[in-house]
Amino acid sequence: MREALREAMNEEMRKDASILLMGEEVAEYNGAYKVSQGMLDEFGPKRIIDTPISELGFAGIAVGASTNGLRPIVEFMTFNFAVLALDQIVNSAAKMMAMSAGQFTCPIVFRGPSGSAGQLGAQHSQVFESWYANVPGLKVISPSNPYDAKGLLKSAIVDNDPVIFMESELMYSDMGHVPEEEYYIPIGKADVKRAGTDVTIVSYNKMMKVALAAADELAKDGIQAEVIDLRTIRPLDMPTIVESVKKTNRIVVVDESWPYGSISSEITYQLQKNAFDYLDAPVRRVNGADTSMHYAPNLVEAYLPSPAKVIAAVKDVMYV
Repeated sequence: MREALREAMNEEMRKDASILLMGEEVAEYNGAYKVSQGMLDEFGPKRIIDTPISELGFAGIAVGASTNGLRPIVEFMTFNFAVLALDQIVNSAAKMMAMSAGQFTCPIVFRGPSGSAGQLGAQHSQVFESWYANVPGLKVISPSNPYDAKGLLKSAIVDNDPVIFMESELMYSDMGHVPEEEYYIPIGKADVKRAGTDVTIVSYNKMMKVALAAADELAKDGIQAEVIDLRTIRPLDMPTIVESVKKTNRIVVVDESWPYGSISSEITYQLQKNAFDYLDAPVRRVNGADTSMHYAPNLVEAYLPSPAKVIAAVKDVMYV
């Protein structure tokens, strides 16, 4: 995963001198997670820029740079720290085009890990996709594998809107096939990772591993689950989800974030609006617990969605 992300940035930076990368430890240290390894040597300190520990400050620099012809990529060591930069992301980047009547665009990619990553406690384990997806003017991407990560990051870098690109600390060492030839994946298109006929399971980011593991176990019981990877949170590809539900008539949404006001909440609403007559059972959600993440490993396990929890939800909608 880290190499796929690096390839995406390298390829676009070689084609366009206006693209730069900035963030804490992205240059001299090669990145906190080694995503930017070797980039300083190739592109130099004017394009690979180590910043102070000031998320609000360097996010503001990126907004100003983007309105003056540059295309910054901003790496947050974690999106938990990006909370400090919300003023620039939400009040400046997201609103720039609207407030300037289209005179200014804000082509920035804000990228870094979101969500839990083991025993990191309450302040370093939060899931932020739904926060940013709530803001008009932002696009939100959350890939689950190296192939999607590279193709979507390349599309995000060349996009003229500000893009929030959510990764996972637990996935940087994930392996997957990435073609040698250049490719882009369109923003706003979900992907059916596993075809099925009995129930739809929808997820994104590292919870796709949970969804696919559950589907494998369900198949042993003769339940064929169709698994959809959202890939993009905003814009949300509801047509792909609706078409699947028309076939399976049942759906479980697996979402690591808190249940209140979550991505799963939005999908549930959209389904009752657009596919109510096709549902043979209520929509079921498997979310993170509605509390702060604790440090103890048994509480981490209790907090997070798991294959067992997804299997239980699927069997609930199958036998309702």
